[in-house]
Amino acid sequence: MNALAEQVLQDINGAIDNDKLILPTLPEIALRVREVADDPDASIRQLGNAISSDAALTARVIKIANSPLFRARREIEDLNMALSRLGMQYTCNLATGLAMEQMFQATSDLIDKRLRAVWSRSSEIAGMCHVLCKHRTNLRADQAALAGLVHQIGVLPVLSYAEDNPSLMSSSMALDGVIEAIHPKLGVKILTTWEFPTELRNVPVDYLNFTRKIDKPDYADLVTVAMLQNQASGVGDYFAELDLTTVQAFYRLDLDPNIEAAEAENLSEEMEAAMAMLSN
Repeated sequence: MNALAEQVLQDINGAIDNDKLILPTLPEIALRVREVADDPDASIRQLGNAISSDAALTARVIKIANSPLFRARREIEDLNMALSRLGMQYTCNLATGLAMEQMFQATSDLIDKRLRAVWSRSSEIAGMCHVLCKHRTNLRADQAALAGLVHQIGVLPVLSYAEDNPSLMSSSMALDGVIEAIHPKLGVKILTTWEFPTELRNVPVDYLNFTRKIDKPDYADLVTVAMLQNQASGVGDYFAELDLTTVQAFYRLDLDPNIEAAEAENLSEEMEAAMAMLSN
């Protein structure tokens, strides 16, 4: 980590500790949905009542229930049908992820553009995680998609800091370097504060640890592979020099590092459907 990144991380942590910079909080609708889903006595109807207070979220949940991914025998026409199709926990994670989109906006045009780009790419990676999870693991696809959506959540406080410190904005390269260096630790801090499931909290750090040794694949592995495959499709070149054969996540998912997952498994159509699922 260079001196600038260390200084920014120190400033951000200091501001958080002194209540001068508030960590991002989940949108109210996501908090309500998670509260219902965490109640063992809650019903699908109660979850529906929480979601239905947000018309846009309701429409997107219904759209997703009609996605080719779920192969519904008949068209899902209302929220209750959608919730019955998707289930309580799946809907909770889906609604949380979709509600988070509103966090990736800013008043400054430059910051707003960066935030929207992070969200767009995270949505693509989330869709890829969803498909890889179904075909390559016994993990939960809804958790996998959420892992993809939050893997760069630590970018939010960095860009919030940059908005208040214009000198950091003067060099795009310097800002990129700061983001890459410190967003993982901040991401873990945010997900811990949000009380996300334990298996998701370290994803922002673990997905970048390419030589990690664990016994079986986890959600960070899915994000690692999806991120690298997304890049191989022409999105960014930050890891262009990385030797993919050294990335342990591919082997845990029983994938050839030199062949795109979508091609190897003939999953292109399903990948596209999953990525479209999370886009507006």
